[in-house]
Amino acid sequence: MDMNSPWMNEELAAFRDAVRRFVLGEITPHQDAWREQRHVDRELWRKAGEMGLLLADIPEEYGGAGGSFAHMAVVFEELSYGGDTAFGIHVHAIVAHYLLNQGTEEQKQKYLPRLASGEMIAAIAMSEPGAGSDLKGIRTTAVRGPDGYRVSGSKTFISNGYMADLILVVAKTDPAAGAKGVSLMLLETKDNPGFRVGRILEKVGQKGQDTCELFFDDAHVPFDNVLGGEEGKGFAHLMTELPYERTILGVCGVAAIERALQLTVEHTRERRAFGQALIEMQNTRFVLAEIKTEATIARIFIDRCIEDMLAGRMDTVRASMAKYWISDLQCKVVDQCVQLFGGCGYMLEYPIAQMYVDARVQRIYGGANEIMKEIIARSL
Repeated sequence: MDMNSPWMNEELAAFRDAVRRFVLGEITPHQDAWREQRHVDRELWRKAGEMGLLLADIPEEYGGAGGSFAHMAVVFEELSYGGDTAFGIHVHAIVAHYLLNQGTEEQKQKYLPRLASGEMIAAIAMSEPGAGSDLKGIRTTAVRGPDGYRVSGSKTFISNGYMADLILVVAKTDPAAGAKGVSLMLLETKDNPGFRVGRILEKVGQKGQDTCELFFDDAHVPFDNVLGGEEGKGFAHLMTELPYERTILGVCGVAAIERALQLTVEHTRERRAFGQALIEMQNTRFVLAEIKTEATIARIFIDRCIEDMLAGRMDTVRASMAKYWISDLQCKVVDQCVQLFGGCGYMLEYPIAQMYVDARVQRIYGGANEIMKEIIARSL
């Protein structure tokens, strides 16, 4: 991979080397085992916490590594280059940013250090059986009681759901108030009798990542665990923090495109047909030339997005563009690469086949691409 990104520097290059060694040693070799058991090992979270990878862009005063978004971008890129789709660090980091930017000082002090160390694993529970990208349609409620809130309802497609110790639950504290009646609740799963994890869902790809149904039957949340300490701010919190999530998806998508191109160039140099290497055939060369061009355009775009994140000027519209366009391109490129692998491209022992089944959901989660286009269109 050509890593001459303008946001890179010597310190980040050294950090990348350390992350790459960690990924190649602790993550890449275990993908098959994690796909088999449908989740990563909890020990991985502890090891990544010790390395300072989990919350690399959270201030040191809250237990983070004190880096910037560039450090997290390096982590996400190296996970993609290493072929990982099991380690749910992305969702974990997103929850940490909700806490950092929207939480009370007490909430930050209580949870961020434990998320940074890997002692606690975080999830965010938005989607429901009847509400996905349209969050106004959620039915989960949080009702005040004598000792806190009682959360009732169900969530589905929840990444990290099986292993989560802390879940940021999107719930209605005032069902009559529409968007202004939505709050984000910090729910601890341990010793919470009203909380139950359903089955780990059988997905098309990304099978090593635990994605679950969650059930809440008067699950307890203390009064102090409304994010930000005030009801009714949930929708505003979501709109503020979604650009971070969608930029992450763009970063991962570009790295996947670059990896797919590299794997395919290597394969077409080695594979021979009709007396010559595949890469010597005009069709192969032209397809790869197109992919190389599109990968370069995507890299320049995501580098600008990363610079905008670092400067604090990344907005919802730009993040929506990154999320939709790059994930669409990722699926297109990987499909073209599978074709150039021929029959081998349909065998899961080849990484390109695994990339094919893992890529498809990029266009769905984090807000379906149709929603991204609607957000962009509203800005016109």
